[in-house]
Amino acid sequence: MNWLNEIVERLINDHPEREIIVSSGVSPSGAYHLGTLREVMTAEAVARELRMRGRKARHIHVSDDIDVFRKVPADVPSDFDQYLGMPLCDVPSPDPQKAESYADYFVADLLPAAAGLNMDMEVVRAHAKYRGGFFVEAIEKTTENVDNIRTILQEVSGRKLDPNWSPIQVIENGRVKNRQFVSIDVEQKTLRYINNMDEESETRYDDGSVTLSWRIDWPARWWKLGVDVEPFGRDHATKGGSYDTGVAIVRDVFGVEPPMPVPYDFINKAGQTKKMSKSAGDAVTAVELLQNIPAEVVWFFMLRSAPDKQLFFDTHETLIKIFDEFGELLSKSGKSEDEEHLLKLCLYGVEQQTISRVPFTHLYVSYQASLRDVEKTLDVIRRTEYAGIVDEDESVIRTELQFIDSWLDTWAPDEVRFELQKGPVETELSDVQVKYLKGLVEKIKVAPADADGEWFHKAIYEFKEELDMQPKELFVTLYKVLINKDSGPRAGWFLSTLPRDWLIARLSQS
Repeated sequence: MNWLNEIVERLINDHPEREIIVSSGVSPSGAYHLGTLREVMTAEAVARELRMRGRKARHIHVSDDIDVFRKVPADVPSDFDQYLGMPLCDVPSPDPQKAESYADYFVADLLPAAAGLNMDMEVVRAHAKYRGGFFVEAIEKTTENVDNIRTILQEVSGRKLDPNWSPIQVIENGRVKNRQFVSIDVEQKTLRYINNMDEESETRYDDGSVTLSWRIDWPARWWKLGVDVEPFGRDHATKGGSYDTGVAIVRDVFGVEPPMPVPYDFINKAGQTKKMSKSAGDAVTAVELLQNIPAEVVWFFMLRSAPDKQLFFDTHETLIKIFDEFGELLSKSGKSEDEEHLLKLCLYGVEQQTISRVPFTHLYVSYQASLRDVEKTLDVIRRTEYAGIVDEDESVIRTELQFIDSWLDTWAPDEVRFELQKGPVETELSDVQVKYLKGLVEKIKVAPADADGEWFHKAIYEFKEELDMQPKELFVTLYKVLINKDSGPRAGWFLSTLPRDWLIARLSQS
C-alpha cells in the first residue's frame, strides 16, 4: 500500500489542519462499470485512509451530466440518436419509472453500488451547479482571460488552436454548441457570441445556458470545489494533456494551486487490448459486480495494485483467483503490516465476513453436486479435506454461496456449470465403458468410509491398464453418465463429494 501511504502523507503534510477535498468525476453517458469505478474507488480509498488517520476528508463525486450526448450505447434503444447533441441531463430516461433523465438513469445504478461498497461520498450534478449560478464567477474570469487561456492551451499542449476557438459552449435549441465568444456584461449576466448564422446573439450565462469547454471546466471545478486531490485516467495525464493545461489555467486564471494528480490505468477484459467501454456494452456494470462479488473482494481487486498498473478482469478465471487469494490472505497467519493495512481498507464498513477458507472452485462444484441445496452442500464439504473448518466458517459459507448462486446464473461459463442427472442418461456406451463402470462400482462398494479424492482418482486410473482405456475416455464416460457433459470438475474429488449410495446406484443404472 505504499502508493496510498505516499499520497495521504503528502496531503497531510500539505494541509495539516483543514478538511481535505477528494474529487472524482464520471460522465453518466452509459452504465457505470468496473473501469469507471476505478476512479471513484481510488478517490474513496484516499478519503477512507485519511479518515482512518483521524483527518476530516470529503469525497465529492461530480456527475458530468451536462456533457454532450455523443453516442448511443449498445444497451440503449437506437432511436435515442434523435437526442444526440443534447446535454445528458436533458435527454429522456430510457426508463421513466426509474429516473427522469438519461443521466440520472445511470447515476441511479451508481448510488446503490456506492452504498454496497461502503463509500461515503457526496454526489454533485454538474448541470445543477451551472444552472444554479455556481460557475458564474468562473465564466466571468474565463472570458476576461480569453487571450491568456488561448496562449496557455497552445503553449502547453503544443498545438495551434483554430482562429475561431472559444472557451465557451452555448446551449441553442436544446443542443450544446461550440460558439465564438464576443463580449460579456457582468452586470446583466449576459454574454454575446456568434451563432450558426454568423450573427451575434445574446444569452444569459447564470442559468446554465453557457458552459465552459472541457479543458477550462475542469480547472474551474478544482477552484470552485476546492479540490486537493483527484484521480483521472492516464489519457488525461499525457504530456500537454488536459491535466497539464488545467494546472496552468487554475494557477494563472483562477489563482489557486492544482490538486494532487493520481493518474490511473484502465481495466481491460482479460485477453483484450481495449479498455471496457460504455458505448460498446462489453463492460462489467457496477450492478452486476455487486450481485456476484462481495464488496471486500471488489476492494481487494482494486487496491492491491497501484492505480498506474493496468488491470485485467474476467468473470471466470480472474474472479475465482481473486476470491481464493482474498480468502488465503484472510486466513494467513503472520500477515505483514502491508497486508494488514490492505485488509483493513477492504473490510472497512463490512459487518459480516463473506469469504470462507474453502476455495471458490470447491464451493461451486459442491453446491452444484448438492443440487444447489445449502444444507447438503455443507454436508458435502464435511466429507472433504475442508471438513475441519466447516463448523467454524458455516455462517460465512452460507453467505458466500449466495454470491456463487448468482454467479452460476449469470457469469459462470458453460464448462463449469453442471447438474446431476435425475435419471440414467440416454447415451450409447461401448462394452468396454460398461465393463469399466461395473468395475468402478465394485471398487466403490468396498471403499473406506473416508475415501477422499485421491482414493477415487487412483481407483479410476486402475482401469487405464486393466481395460486399455485412455485417461480422457475414463473421465468422459463418468461425466456423461453423471452430468451429461463431456467435461467437468476433477473427477476423483467430484466422486468423493457425492453421496455413496446415490453414486453406486447411478453408475449401476448406466
